[in-house]
Amino acid sequence: MVSQVHLGHIYHIAGRPVADDAVDALVSVPDGALAIGDDGRIGYCGSRDEVPSDYRDGKAFDHRPGFLLPGFVDTHIHFPQTFAGDAYGGGQLLDWLNLCMYPAESRYAEPDFAQQAAVEFCARRIAAGTTAALVFGSAFPHAQDALFTETLRHGLRMVSGRGIQTTGEESAAPLITSEEDALRLTREEIDKWHAADTGDVDTALLHVAVIPRFSLSVTRETLKNLGELYDSVRDRGVYFHSHLNENNRPGTGEVETTKQVYRVDAYLDTYDGKFLAGSAEGGKSLLGRRSILAHCVHCQDIELQRMAETGTSVAHCPVSQQFLGSGTMPWKRTIASGVNVAAGTDFGGGDEWLIPQVLSAAFKVHISEPGDDGVSMHPAEMLFTGTLAGARALDMESRFGNFDLGKEADFIVVEPARWPASAAALARGIRSEDPTSARDQTLFALLMGMREPAISEVYVRGHRIDGV
Repeated sequence: MVSQVHLGHIYHIAGRPVADDAVDALVSVPDGALAIGDDGRIGYCGSRDEVPSDYRDGKAFDHRPGFLLPGFVDTHIHFPQTFAGDAYGGGQLLDWLNLCMYPAESRYAEPDFAQQAAVEFCARRIAAGTTAALVFGSAFPHAQDALFTETLRHGLRMVSGRGIQTTGEESAAPLITSEEDALRLTREEIDKWHAADTGDVDTALLHVAVIPRFSLSVTRETLKNLGELYDSVRDRGVYFHSHLNENNRPGTGEVETTKQVYRVDAYLDTYDGKFLAGSAEGGKSLLGRRSILAHCVHCQDIELQRMAETGTSVAHCPVSQQFLGSGTMPWKRTIASGVNVAAGTDFGGGDEWLIPQVLSAAFKVHISEPGDDGVSMHPAEMLFTGTLAGARALDMESRFGNFDLGKEADFIVVEPARWPASAAALARGIRSEDPTSARDQTLFALLMGMREPAISEVYVRGHRIDGV
């Protein structure tokens, strides 16, 4: 690959800030240049007039008046729900799973159907500018093989693992395996696909996660066995992913049902090795810096504290939480706990593939939290949540997530002219006379108004990704 120079209005969150500090780390270069070496790494990010001489003979790409942003990171999305994002008839979470999702996911038993889904899944990711994703996988190994193969063919980043279920409702029967098979299939997937593209976890695009659907879909024996398995592969960079504290419908919701079934004090205890009655220790913890838990809408303070202690991240999915009536993850309290919070679409629990639409939903729900809990998210916080926080959740912040020098060049080109409503808002919207406020207003309008057609090009490690 020859060196490249991409021109456009650059926005990114530089350095290693936390959410509260994102505004101070926001970089905006209206007449910017992003220079990429022949190794696919960022060699320069700054003004077009100051591009280093080493890159001036490189291949030039003039995207002006378009924008250059880091690739979006989706920390929670469901591959076996690729065709089920608008499923109606299930009500809130547990009803929706039984009536809509388990039957939809069972169709992946058909290899041809699973292959079609893998093709569609990758195409939708590319269209949405999602360069890295943590993907809740199918229960069927051939479907996972199709997903990993198609992802690698396109050159996308992905962490995924088969959805593990060892108990559940009759509607989930095709997805349920024995305890022995659950462990065997998970081991086989790790051995086959973890860092399969390079053989080195620190350079790979493909990674594997251990993913029980949630505590109600497995038994204490499963959690014990998965804890031992995960403990044996932590040093190989394997991930853990599941759902936590999503739906708290009184009496029959996921949170209360989990606490009743396991007789624990806190839902998180079931993933922390404390899944015996009274939250007694029964096995090894699944928490850690490569552990990501989706939703976390109804966490107790002690759960947030434990997640912060272990480096476990939250995949925040406000679109899904609205879709399923799950409530609103309290932004201020969660951020104040020190937990890293990254964006997730939760498609098909949500009906959006596009991370900026997740960020738009986050802005709306958090400004509407009651009383002093309400907060108007700064657009820098929004961009951070959809990019750098996601890279941090995946423990790959040193590799991508912003345009710091030396990082792998994952970025998207946004051309508002391809989506006229956004172009009009950016060109004619009110802007402050204060340059900093005007910068923020432009970024806000860009994120809130972005739609897939405006994302014209997607790059991973400096390679343009083909959607076909």
